[in-house]
Amino acid sequence: MSHDHDHGTMPMSPDSMYNNSMNMNDMAMHMAFFWGKDVTILFDGWPNGRLGMYILALAFVFLMAVAVEILTVTPSIKPGRRPLSGSLIQAAVYAVRMALAYLVMISVMSFNLGIFIVAVAGHTVGCFVVKYRAIAAVSWAADDTPKF
Repeated sequence: MSHDHDHGTMPMSPDSMYNNSMNMNDMAMHMAFFWGKDVTILFDGWPNGRLGMYILALAFVFLMAVAVEILTVTPSIKPGRRPLSGSLIQAAVYAVRMALAYLVMISVMSFNLGIFIVAVAGHTVGCFVVKYRAIAAVSWAADDTPKF
């Protein structure tokens, strides 16, 4: 019994085997991290190899990662508020956070090392801001208590 079936696989071109990229319909996909401003992030043609647009893309990914971490703190529901409105607000914040998290993930999937670094840095800065605010709030609350 022969198992030699053609499953429609395309042989990789010699160029793609050496530079860790695949070319699918003239669209290069990197399969390993690389440096450089010649990358497509989120939208076709952006940043289009221009240094200024690449820097803008780095800043955009950084800010999205910071926002993901800041939005992990769910807004508190005020007493007396209807449960439906409070739940809708929390669900909306969650939806925005998840959308931003997926956009950061898709950006990192460009395999551009600069994008990866700013995504990790953005998550780190966002986590720092959240933790600092929480610790500061506890510290300020402790300072308001009478000292014996």
